[in-house]
Amino acid sequence: MSEPKYKPKPKLERPETQRNNPLHGITLKTIVSELVDYYGWQGLAEKAPMNCFKNNPSINSSLKFLRKTPWAREKIEKLYLFTQREIIRQKKSQQR
Repeated sequence: MSEPKYKPKPKLERPETQRNNPLHGITLKTIVSELVDYYGWQGLAEKAPMNCFKNNPSINSSLKFLRKTPWAREKIEKLYLFTQREIIRQKKSQQR
């Protein structure tokens, strides 16, 4: 008897290390784009004073810098999480 051509794929589960990671599945491009939409380039440069947001900013140039610079990426990820919490708080206070 021959083996079937197609083997069933294993079920995808969140790795143990990612179970409590709020950024899991969110790309850096999404993070930067949402921050720019929310703050604008000038506001983002004030919140995170980096040249990639101050001098001739673009999504692609910012992504290039953030991917090469771990401390900057971490700062932007923290700003994103903070901003998401603030948006949720604002929505809750408006509902009251």
